[in-house]
Amino acid sequence: MAQFMEIEELCKTWEKTGRNEFLKQCRSQIALATNDGIVSADSQGLRDALYGIIWQCLKGAFKPDVATAALADVSHMHAGIGSLIADTFSIIDIETVCLETKSEREILFELLKLCVKSFLSGSMLKERMEYETLEEIKVIQSKLTFSQKYVRLKTKLFYKQQKFNLLREESEGYSKLGAELAQLSCGTQSNHEQLLESIKSLIGCFDLDPNRVLDIILEAFECSPQMDQLFVPLLQNYMCEPLTICHVLGFKFHFYKEENIATPDSLQKVAALLLQHELVDLDDLYPHLMPSDTDIMQTYKKSITEARQFARKMTIVLLSDREKEEEQAEKDKENKDERALDNQKIGLIEAMLRIGDWSHAKQLIDRLPHFSAVSHAPVAKALCDLVGSMIQPLYKDYAMPKGAKSSSVNPPTNSKSISVPKALLQLSPTFRICNYLGPYAGSQPVLIWKLVRLGKVVLNKRASAQEQVKEQWEEVYRNLLSLIEGTLLPSMSTLDSNACLSEEMWSLLKLMPYNIRYCLYGRWKNSTYAVHPPLIRIKATTTDRAKYIMKRLTKDNVKPLGRQLGKLSHVNPGILFEYVLSTIQRYDNFIGPVVDSLKYLTSLSYDVLAYCVIEALANPEKERMKHDDTNLSLWIQSLASFCGTVFRKYNIDLTGLLQYVTNQMKACKSYDLLILREIIVKMAGIEVTEEMTPDQLDALAGGELLRAEGGYFSQVRNTKKSSQRLKDALLTDSLGVALCMLMSQERFHVVFKKGIDVHVKLLGQLHDQCQDTLVQLGGFLANQLGSEDYTKHLPALSTMVTEFHLTPECAFFLCRPMCTHAINSKFDEFRKLDRSANSSQKLSSQQKMQCYVKAVQTVLSSLVDSVRELHIPKVWDDISPQFYCTFWTLSMYDLYVPDMSYDKEVNKIKQQVNSLEDNKDMVSTKRKKERERHNMIMEKLRDEQKKQVEHCQRVLARLKSECDNWFTARSTKNETITQFLQLCIFPRCCFTASDALYCAKFVLTVHQLKTSNFSTLLCYDRVFQDITYTLASCTENEASRYGRFLSEMLKTVQKWHSDKAIYEKECGNYIGFVTVLRASGAESSNKADQLDYENFRHVCHKWQYKLTKAVVSCLESKDYTQIRNTLILLTKILMYFPLVLNLSVVLEKRVDKIRAEEKDKRPDLFALAMGYSGQLKARKSHMIAEDQFHSKDVKSQSSSSTKKSTAPSTATSADSAAMSQERSSGSKSSSNSHSSTTKKSYSSSMSGPLSINIKTETKSETRDDTKNDRGHKEDKKEEKVKNHKDKTRKKEEKVTRQEKTTPSADRSQEKVHKSKRTSAGADGEIKEERKSSERSQRGESIASNSSHGSTGTASHGSAGTVSHKASPAREATDREHKRRKIGHQSPNTSNSQEKAKESESLERGEREREGRRDKEKKPGEKKRDHSEGDKEGHESKRRKDDELGMRKKSSSPSVREDKDKMKMPRTTSVVRPSSSGDASTNGERSSSKQKEMPKESSKSRKEGRGEEASSDKPVKESSKRDSRGEDGRKEEARKSKREAKEEDRDEDRHHSSSRKRRP
Repeated sequence: MAQFMEIEELCKTWEKTGRNEFLKQCRSQIALATNDGIVSADSQGLRDALYGIIWQCLKGAFKPDVATAALADVSHMHAGIGSLIADTFSIIDIETVCLETKSEREILFELLKLCVKSFLSGSMLKERMEYETLEEIKVIQSKLTFSQKYVRLKTKLFYKQQKFNLLREESEGYSKLGAELAQLSCGTQSNHEQLLESIKSLIGCFDLDPNRVLDIILEAFECSPQMDQLFVPLLQNYMCEPLTICHVLGFKFHFYKEENIATPDSLQKVAALLLQHELVDLDDLYPHLMPSDTDIMQTYKKSITEARQFARKMTIVLLSDREKEEEQAEKDKENKDERALDNQKIGLIEAMLRIGDWSHAKQLIDRLPHFSAVSHAPVAKALCDLVGSMIQPLYKDYAMPKGAKSSSVNPPTNSKSISVPKALLQLSPTFRICNYLGPYAGSQPVLIWKLVRLGKVVLNKRASAQEQVKEQWEEVYRNLLSLIEGTLLPSMSTLDSNACLSEEMWSLLKLMPYNIRYCLYGRWKNSTYAVHPPLIRIKATTTDRAKYIMKRLTKDNVKPLGRQLGKLSHVNPGILFEYVLSTIQRYDNFIGPVVDSLKYLTSLSYDVLAYCVIEALANPEKERMKHDDTNLSLWIQSLASFCGTVFRKYNIDLTGLLQYVTNQMKACKSYDLLILREIIVKMAGIEVTEEMTPDQLDALAGGELLRAEGGYFSQVRNTKKSSQRLKDALLTDSLGVALCMLMSQERFHVVFKKGIDVHVKLLGQLHDQCQDTLVQLGGFLANQLGSEDYTKHLPALSTMVTEFHLTPECAFFLCRPMCTHAINSKFDEFRKLDRSANSSQKLSSQQKMQCYVKAVQTVLSSLVDSVRELHIPKVWDDISPQFYCTFWTLSMYDLYVPDMSYDKEVNKIKQQVNSLEDNKDMVSTKRKKERERHNMIMEKLRDEQKKQVEHCQRVLARLKSECDNWFTARSTKNETITQFLQLCIFPRCCFTASDALYCAKFVLTVHQLKTSNFSTLLCYDRVFQDITYTLASCTENEASRYGRFLSEMLKTVQKWHSDKAIYEKECGNYIGFVTVLRASGAESSNKADQLDYENFRHVCHKWQYKLTKAVVSCLESKDYTQIRNTLILLTKILMYFPLVLNLSVVLEKRVDKIRAEEKDKRPDLFALAMGYSGQLKARKSHMIAEDQFHSKDVKSQSSSSTKKSTAPSTATSADSAAMSQERSSGSKSSSNSHSSTTKKSYSSSMSGPLSINIKTETKSETRDDTKNDRGHKEDKKEEKVKNHKDKTRKKEEKVTRQEKTTPSADRSQEKVHKSKRTSAGADGEIKEERKSSERSQRGESIASNSSHGSTGTASHGSAGTVSHKASPAREATDREHKRRKIGHQSPNTSNSQEKAKESESLERGEREREGRRDKEKKPGEKKRDHSEGDKEGHESKRRKDDELGMRKKSSSPSVREDKDKMKMPRTTSVVRPSSSGDASTNGERSSSKQKEMPKESSKSRKEGRGEEASSDKPVKESSKRDSRGEDGRKEEARKSKREAKEEDRDEDRHHSSSRKRRP
């Protein structure tokens, strides 16, 4: 409408500018069109303009002649404008017919007449205009005549037959056509243009039907399909309509299908050629092909269902004859092949592949179900031929072996859809074509060989390619992987047993990493066999055959059945091994025959076997634990044993299995460490077991050859190759170091990560498994890796501890070989330098030792600096970092030469040589070789022994040079021993059995070196103290190692105990047994002396008793772990404990009780108890009585020496001696207040907790001594002594004055209380000694008393007897204590006499007050009160009850000779050693010291034994009362009444608490 309005505007100014503007616009529209008679550009605007001009003329805007002139001008612009104008007139003609007015139509007629005369042709108008209009404008004469002519022409054109499509209708023409086409086969006519002209002439001459001619041409083409170069151009020029050719071709396909005739290959090829040259469209032809897609899909699904039914039938026992089934299967196969012949789509695909038309073949294959097309053998062969022709040029150039002959296959010519690769980088399209083959490439095995060899070339080229072109190789590599996964491996399964192809395939796969290979195996085994119907049948057949073989496999028929297994494994290894491994998991007795039968496998089969093992281990459906959740399942144990055996015997890649174990460890799953453990045992011969004999442990202390010959149960033979393979696998990706780190971490974390629901037995087993495997792997790496490689792969010590969070014992275990190698290397370097300096002369042994010491100092200097960060700085105040490094870097090889083991192995080899001489059946040459081999081993053993002797001498010289700097004097000896045990001995003695012996040997070495500031006696005492906690925290294997350690320590002690001469020789003059003796008086001083032999025997008996006490305590507990560990430990120390007969009776009764209780509950405990009980009874003949083990009567021996001494007797018992030794290492300023004590019998010391009274002091006590004992230092200065005496005298006078002012009753009450405190201790001890003596006379044994105590109670009365009459030394000590307690060294005698009188009056008042309290007591309380009367009887009775209760104590201090001191047990934990408090002193301390010590004692007891508050309360109160000094007495004097009442309440509480503590 907008254009029309514009035309109206133009009409208004038509004369001036309108006409020119109109023509200009038309010219611009026409300029875009081509001058070919048709306006091809967008002509809508031009049409609108022409339409508007004509209508404006009809409406009278201007005259017709003007409009005609304008239209004429426009028509001259382009040849196609006339047709547009005619179309416009035809539209306007129809519009004007409908108008009511006739003026517009008249004008139209006039305009048309003018246009016809001017530029429009009549023929053009005749095609478009109505008959009436044409008649009006005089184009036709009569419309009736014109319509008649039109009808006749139409009938002639469309309804009258002009051509003949039947041969009989025009036989001559078709005969001539046939003759022309037949001449093509003779080669007389080869030009398609001439042939086309002849065909056109025949059609025109004989009126032949062109479609019938086309059909005849296609028939001729079908007869000579090889002449496609002639027929294709002929058809292209004859008929360019693809749809017509498609219909004719489809009619041919329908004919064969309807007549149920097999479609000929010639027709398939013609159709393929027409599709290839695009004469026919595939989408148009596809509907004409039969069968339909639905039928094809149903057939494919049916084939899969039949295959699965076949597989199911193979697992079912059928009664029918197998031959009938095979015949039926053959018939089914034949029918399937016949049905395949009728499939026109499959035939067309084959024809396309034969001519190389891959693009159309791929389209048709993609329309069908996956691999259904290539499942037909002709299609598979055609595709194989196509691929083979494509890769043939490259195969000849790169992969064909030299001298090999290969049939040349030419690629198809004139194929536009495929391109023959000319370089290896162009193989990707070819590999993608191969993927369409799937498992059906087996139809042409030669192609598989070619592809495999080309794949090897591709991988080698990729590995050596530069970085710039590696990205191009990646695409080829990915397509190669798809080819292997989808085609090569599945195709192998369809072949018969082909070992050569399997080896060729392995030569390709071994170039890939194990993870890629295992992915390929997984897809091959788990996916491929479930998709393809032929492979489903093959899997069922292979499994059935494997079952048949495994049922008949024995040791006798390994070879024949092994060959059959090998044949099955060549092409279907995954299916075979899946069944074999499942059988092994159920029946472990198959492991041996199966491993022997695998000798006929190929390399590929071995690699697939490794994958199948990993897959079986990772099976999530299997439970790794038994139903009791405490033991590993049998299937995983069987698999572990099978892995170790098969990997040792055959060359199988271990990397995948080791990586699997590593990944499991990362996931905190340590169950699979059993696999690694078995592999190391079988492949390297390194085994870790707790059942080693002493001879084996002794051999493990020797060199490498001695360890191999005598250190293991099975001799290590032929492990060189397997060890090398294992080493290479462990070095891959540093798996060995990673496993060591992970096992060390898991060993520490396994208890915390498994949760509280896991049984403690299982936790112990997992911990032991981590520990043992770590020791195995660490030992293997240290032996197999070169020193440089070991150092290169392993991180530094500080890195392992700080970054990897390893415990020090694990870190040092791994670093020890590095340190040893570094020291030896540096030693060789220094030795060479010294030799060159000495003009190449041999160095003396002294010079060699100096070089060795220098090398050690050089190497360990950096290590010493690094270990300082491992512990807090306070630790290094007790032991030096140098000593710490020395302890952890040495081993048993450095300290001890197993001469007996060397001699034993040499003698064994000599016997073997002698047996060779007696063997007459052996060939002489073989006998000679064996003799030479044995002689060579003997020479190597002797050389190894000599080298170890020299090495141990150098190590000993090194230790002598540095031992003086090991222990600093900054703290007490007790702290030193604590740190030594806690940081060195206890962590290492439970690490391995060899380390347990090493710890005992090291302690003995430190003693023999006379190391300063080291107390051997204290060290042994701390080791033999309460071992309850240590046993409770040990695993099963750790308990065994701890038992070995204690056994070795007891062995040393028993050696010293056995003979006085040995003791005097090895301990008499050694620092470790030095004691400090203290005497009272003005001449008191520290004096060093040795512990005599008899007292050492008492100490040994006490250690035997302490062990008995701890062991019985553990056996009495109901805890499984404690009982099991105790029985294991008792078995290990049976040779040296128990040695006393009465102690063995206690153990025997308790073990018999366990045996009776656990018979039906816990069989493993029952078995342990049975075993130990029998061994214990067998050892009874070697046990001795107590009086033979040590002399009980010590007082009679020491009384004479006591009488001779003018000063009060000094403490010479073992307890006091050891205590004084420790005191000497603590504060050196305690010489002012030493009080003498009598020498007590061993039974007296045993009446307390019966442990060695080695006084230990903590650092806090040392600091307290430094502050509070300043008065002790004043003894050395006379002025300070006088000042002290003056102060004391003034205090006494003040007290006297205050006492006079207080009422007599209260004074007497206070004095009685004080005197009672001062005398209660000594009197109670005397009475206790008498009672213990009476019990011993009545024959009360330790077993009878054990029934009255708590857990682990043993009788104290039989430990020794006491004389009824106290020795003079004891009486002098009592008098001295009374004098010191009352007067505190009062200067005048009168005051002391006055105090004695006051004491008597106080005692009388106290007795009266106690009598009144007793009357007021309730009857029930009187019955519970175990002692009515004096305080001395109560104290003695309470002390006896405490002894019978056998409360757990670690260090039993000797009885304090202070008269008001209560004896309280102290305990030291073995796991966390803590210093024990003072329980007896050799000199009286200052009042401040007396106040401090009970607090320290109570605190230490709570830390060591964790006693309840209720049991500690009366002890604390008693200690507070007994520790009052001078300041306490002054306070009591000021407030006598209040103090008397408080004392009464204290006494009442004390009595009630004592009754509660009674057992």
